[in-house]
Amino acid sequence: MQQTPDKPSEAPEAPFTPKFDATGLLTAIVVDGDSGAILMLAHMDKEALSKTRETGLAHFHSRSRGRLWMKGESSGNTLRVERILVDCDQDALVLECRPTGPACHTGAISCFYRELDGDVLRSVNT
Repeated sequence: MQQTPDKPSEAPEAPFTPKFDATGLLTAIVVDGDSGAILMLAHMDKEALSKTRETGLAHFHSRSRGRLWMKGESSGNTLRVERILVDCDQDALVLECRPTGPACHTGAISCFYRELDGDVLRSVNT
């Protein structure tokens, strides 16, 4: 018997019931709302998701700091969220954003500014 891929729900609407992992986090991919370029990857807990929806500014759970973190709280390089896309399992999000500056803490436009070339990381134009 041949298996068929899951089909999108026939219903045009469904309830939002995010599936946080065992540590209480969702994966959030941030993309530029104009170009579609991937800017960064971060994690959101319930509080970060709630603050993001409430303020329109991207908030995340900083695993290294162990706390809520608004992107740009110290640098001023905020991410204005224009749209949130939810994957089929509701365990990952794509935030379409309008950045006010570089997304990466290094000053690069995107955190994904290097490519793997053999065993060496090389800068790419982003």
